[in-house]
Parts: sequence; C-alpha cells; structure tokens
Amino acid sequence: MSSFNQSVIEEFRANAGRVGGPFEGSELILLTTTGARSGQPHTVPLGFARGTGDGELLVVGSSAGADRHPAWYHNLLALPLVQVETGTEEYEAVAVPAEGARRDELFARIVQAEPGYGEYQAGTRRVIPVVALQRTHEVPSQEGGIAGKLLEVHGWLRAQLALVRELARAEPSGAGAASLGLQLRQHCLAFCHSLEFHHRSEDAGLFPYLEQQHPHMREFFRRIGAEHATIARLQEELVRALDAPGAGFSERVERMSRELEAHLDGEEARLLPVLRALEA
Repeated sequence: MSSFNQSVIEEFRANAGRVGGPFEGSELILLTTTGARSGQPHTVPLGFARGTGDGELLVVGSSAGADRHPAWYHNLLALPLVQVETGTEEYEAVAVPAEGARRDELFARIVQAEPGYGEYQAGTRRVIPVVALQRTHEVPSQEGGIAGKLLEVHGWLRAQLALVRELARAEPSGAGAASLGLQLRQHCLAFCHSLEFHHRSEDAGLFPYLEQQHPHMREFFRRIGAEHATIARLQEELVRALDAPGAGFSERVERMSRELEAHLDGEEARLLPVLRALEA
C-alpha cells in the first residue's frame, strides 16, 4: 500500500489534485500527520466530505473495514496539528475526532453519499472514526523579516489559546460532552506542542545568537529562559489535566493565559526593536 499511496501522492501533486486509476473523478486530499513514535511526517491520500464548520473537512478512518484504526488516526490523536493539501492550496489544521451522537450523525451523512463506508462499518467491530479537520487561521503580521515572523507565531499562539479558553469555559454536559471534550483535548494539545516547539527554538537558536550580538541583554535572556521554564511547567500540568478537564482545568487555562500574555508582551517590547534593527 505504501508504494501505491506514494504513486497517488506524486500524481496528486503533479496535477493540482487530480488523479486517475481507481480514484479518477474523485475528490481527494493529502493529509500529513506526524508519526506518534517516529516524529516523522506521514502523508496519505484520503477521500473527504465537507463539514458544517468554516472550511471544515471530514475524513473517515475506514482502513477498508480492517479491525485496526489506520496509522494516521493514531498519529493525530498524539499530535493533532496536521497539514492538508487540496491540490490548490496547503494549510494547517487541528484534527478533531467526532464522538457519540455527533459522530453517528456525520457518519450517516457520509454513508448516504458514499455507501461503501457503511459496508466497511458492517464488517468490523470497531467504531470507524470520523475526523474533522478544523483549519487554523493564520495571524499575519504587517511587517516582514524576523520581527514579523515572531509576531505571526505569537499571534497564532494567542488565537489558539483563546479558543482553548472558550472551549474550557463551555463546561460540556449531556450528549455533546464527549465531542466538545475531544475538541478541547485536540486544540489544547495543538497549542501546547506548538508553544513547546517555539520556546525550544528560541532557547536553542535565536536567543544565543542575539546574546552574542548584544551581551548587555544577557540578564534579559536569563529572565526569559526562567519564564519559559515556568510556562513549560504550566503546559505539562495542562496536558496531564486533559484526562479530567472538570478538575480545575479551566483555572489552569486561565493561569496559562495570564502567564503567557505577560511573557509575550514583555518579549515583544524588548526584542522587536532588536530584531527590526537586524533587518535595517
């Protein structure tokens, strides 16, 4: 299957999303997840349906009716941030499996359009997952260079954390609790993983370089490093609390929001003039 998938992927990318053979006339996307164990990108071609949200796409983990979920599904549970290629554009999304009544409703709608999925479900005991690919929205900066990139990353983190806060405050109950809970989990993990990567990149690359150029800022970078360590502890607490979001989870999110906003504001105030000077 891997060699067949690779040929489909190459044809898809060479022909703006159009492929022949058994998929001729079908709409496909390429979904790239990050391996839960390997940490390497893993791309698969998938059929899709359009969801109810803004730009939301739905994919089905049918695995042709096999008794095990496909590898890409396990990957996105561990690392929810994925890349989607439609043939005309490529973008980032958070993958959120539907649960309970919401999953059943979406699956029934998909089967009505593509009855083969119903045959797959009839042939296996596992509940075939339906996954919503919820596009993340870029927060473009008004400037370029390293300063603009920093503002874009900070803007994305602020927007994603604001969504996590909104979901945490919703206090799900009843039939919608499971689905909303997974939304909270997946978006929180996407935020936490992205924040961790951003801070590690700063600590290992940007900050040592800037400290060499500006030795007088050494104390500032020590303080920022200590803030990174504090935020990392809060992040770890958030991830551990995902299994029981009612147990003070919302309060943890609020504390993370306060700490991160203060950190980002302070970092921007001191670093942006320095980064802009590098581009001058």
